[in-house]
Amino acid sequence: MSSILHNMTHEFKTPLATISLAVDALRNEKVVSDKEKMSYFSTIIKEENKRMNRQVETILKAALLDKQEVQLLLRPLHAHQVIKDVVENFTLQLEEKNGKAELLLNAENDFIDADEVHFSNLINNLIDNAIKYSKDDQPPMIKITTQSTAKTLVIVIEDNGIGMNKETVKRVFEKFYRAHTGNIHNVKGFGLGLSYVKTMVEAHGGQIKVDSVLGKGSTFTIELPLKKLQRQAVMSPVPA
Repeated sequence: MSSILHNMTHEFKTPLATISLAVDALRNEKVVSDKEKMSYFSTIIKEENKRMNRQVETILKAALLDKQEVQLLLRPLHAHQVIKDVVENFTLQLEEKNGKAELLLNAENDFIDADEVHFSNLINNLIDNAIKYSKDDQPPMIKITTQSTAKTLVIVIEDNGIGMNKETVKRVFEKFYRAHTGNIHNVKGFGLGLSYVKTMVEAHGGQIKVDSVLGKGSTFTIELPLKKLQRQAVMSPVPA
């Protein structure tokens, strides 16, 4: 538990420190007179604020999972639009690492019944993971592909990051599991992201699997049922 609390503390201290530095910079007379720098530091504050909000959401997710039930507010939505919106939120982070997200949204039918908040969060967590576990010496390249079958929407998220060994692949969806990352010290978190993703995918009646090669990257494949008629908000049990 102490390691979990340590990681939680780190996750809040880092954005707070960055925001503090950015605010100090905005008080500098040279920065005030430079519109480009003002915009730059303002953007940093906005992005770090988003990051802190994601951390708060993660803690709330943990509490939700502990209650063993998830309230889903299902409504018809186009998955492609949600994916585009989520990817756009990571533009600054990708640019800072000279990375890129490629969208190949080829599914002829992307209409699903989903809880927009939880569906957005699970896509957000997978992209955030791809960036978080990217290599120090190689820009992150993320490819998101979709296709549809008669009954399902298939979403594939591929990255060129550090990848996982077989043991990690087996346990990566476990709550609070964190893989050993050797000399990589900049990877922090609560170890809840992928557990939450799996829970949400299954609560939506779908499946998720992961394939990974250590040192080459990971591929997450999600299958979700296409829209059915007269679906309403449901209380879905969380898988054990």
